[in-house]
Amino acid sequence: MNSRRTLATLAVSALCVGILVLFTDIEVQLVRWVNCGAIATEAEKNSEMCR
Repeated sequence: MNSRRTLATLAVSALCVGILVLFTDIEVQLVRWVNCGAIATEAEKNSEMCR
């Protein structure tokens, strides 16, 4: 029973970490799309983040 609880805890922890990584990647892409999109200034489009 104890090993099953440990395995379940590790599985839930791995799932939570995976979700956090996924949302971080989506957030970075969203910020890049907003900052480097059609309404961005030329300086913003040439910035380090938009390259």
